[in-house]
Amino acid sequence: MARIGDNSGNKASIADVEPLKTSVASCMRAIAQDAELEISYGKDKPGIAGQRVRLPEPGKNPSKTEIAVTRGLSDSMALRLAKHDSSVHADHLPAGDNARAVFNAAEQARVEAIGCMAMDGMAENLDHMLEDRFMRAGLEDVTSREEAPLGDAVAMMVREKITGRAPPKSAQAVVDVWRDWIEERAEDSFENLGERLEDQEAFARATRDLIAQLEMADELGQDSNDQDNEENQDDDQNQEQQEDMERESEEATGSEEASPDDQDASGEEQETGEMEASESTGEEMLDDDEAAESPGEAQRPDFPLSNLPPTSDYKAYQTSDDEEIKAEELCDDAELERLRSFLDKQLAHLQGVVGRLANRLQRRLMAQQNRGWDFDLEEGYLDSARLTRIVTDSTAPLSFKMERDTDFRDTVVTLLLDNSGSMRGRPITVAATCADILARTLERCGVKVEILGFTTKAWKGGQAREAWLKAGKPANPGRLNDLRHIIYKGADAPWRRARKNLGLMMREGLLKENIDGEALDWAHQRLLTRPEQRKILMMISDGAPVDDSTLSVNPGNYLERHLRHIIEEIENSSPVELLAIGIGHDVTRYYKRAVTIVDAEELAGAMTEQLASLFDEQPVTRKRRPKRRRASGMIG
Repeated sequence: MARIGDNSGNKASIADVEPLKTSVASCMRAIAQDAELEISYGKDKPGIAGQRVRLPEPGKNPSKTEIAVTRGLSDSMALRLAKHDSSVHADHLPAGDNARAVFNAAEQARVEAIGCMAMDGMAENLDHMLEDRFMRAGLEDVTSREEAPLGDAVAMMVREKITGRAPPKSAQAVVDVWRDWIEERAEDSFENLGERLEDQEAFARATRDLIAQLEMADELGQDSNDQDNEENQDDDQNQEQQEDMERESEEATGSEEASPDDQDASGEEQETGEMEASESTGEEMLDDDEAAESPGEAQRPDFPLSNLPPTSDYKAYQTSDDEEIKAEELCDDAELERLRSFLDKQLAHLQGVVGRLANRLQRRLMAQQNRGWDFDLEEGYLDSARLTRIVTDSTAPLSFKMERDTDFRDTVVTLLLDNSGSMRGRPITVAATCADILARTLERCGVKVEILGFTTKAWKGGQAREAWLKAGKPANPGRLNDLRHIIYKGADAPWRRARKNLGLMMREGLLKENIDGEALDWAHQRLLTRPEQRKILMMISDGAPVDDSTLSVNPGNYLERHLRHIIEEIENSSPVELLAIGIGHDVTRYYKRAVTIVDAEELAGAMTEQLASLFDEQPVTRKRRPKRRRASGMIG
């Protein structure tokens, strides 16, 4: 298996990249041990979803360094497919975001270390990949722990201890600012990780021990396997107690026969005990299933005797600088026109695909709204098409017809778009175009559409953080950034007037951080005030809520817990129908009705299919108008 690891920067001898793509794909399938693996190339960020992998599109004349980076990325993904068990990973995944980041990074370092120790060429390509990754992240010049991710530092140290390979130059600063602090607390733990390299479950337990030594034990949560062991021990104890009770009962009744009444009573007690045991077992099985579906997630208590929604500890330090603003107020008309023109040029080739999908959705909606007729009735409108019967047969009665009404309810749809920095590039461009075309399509069908976006006004805190610093940094301040909620198109605004507003998403510097919970609540509250009978809210996002300023001074899962709280309220207590689409991010662990796509190009199909399925779920019931008198002179 030939590998390329030269870092000379010289141009490759071949300009045609197809042989390179074929070679990389073949190597990936061989390393992953999966001949059916689907490998595609694109300009969106790389990702894995099942048996589908997306790699970055090579340049027309790639350098050897670029080739090595591509090979290193493909090796990393292939090793994860071959050496990583997602179910084992989920069983031990910590609950808190900070601990989870360290756990995920250490696991990735484990699978890459296996490849480094197996093949020198693969090790060199992985070096190039890591060098490129840290350089792109701008981490080569960090000087403080606040700027350096702890998970990356742990991953590089794990790799160094296991393989003996020094961290890449661009990652050296990240390791240096954390090394003393980590080694002071958990130096011995790295030896334990190296001894368990090939055993993922043992490695996961050792990583949890490492996380506990790094002062994050409160974020670990309950290990699923430990919980199973405790339940098994409880079951054994219950079985022993039951056996003891049976022996005592036999000894008590051994010397004399029990009366029929006593026998009936003991039988009833035995049946009751069996029922209680089976009920208890059923509850334990339910808990296990829930834990398996959402590993490491904070569990919210049930409130079976109350109609009130569960409370949340989420708060904002101050809201005076938050803004809800229309898109046209953020820049002038001339710039909006320029940005809209840029958006159209970027996705000229996608217009046809999205247009066809939108037309298909329109046909499905219009079919539900089309009215029909019932024929051969005894009363109603005179059916002129059947008057020939009377001419040919004088004994034939008059035939009447009645128009049927559809139950297509007045509907409003809100499209809530994530305007965070991670959406920059292809994802936000595709999202803007899809929202634009869907709004136009649904408007034709008489469905009102609102398009909203959410981000923050600043990176890593705004005026809220400044106020918090001036107040002496009080503990648990809550949200420490200023929200920016953008109205691209109001539900009552016609599409032609709001069309240019969507170009604002192309504006440099607009996309910052994302606080999904408050944005979802904002969009939901706007929908509740609408007069339409049916309300649909679609969230489009590419990740979990992230705001560095807030997460640095609150629990690691602070924003995520609030998002789950808002989702639970909407899904369980609101007339609004909620669905979500995740771009390269699994949103099914948050939303009951959700779909995850790997490539932003799939967004158009996902949006139209999700909306179409929602409308299809509502059966079209026909209502017959009140009967009218036969001799009313109604001729149609």
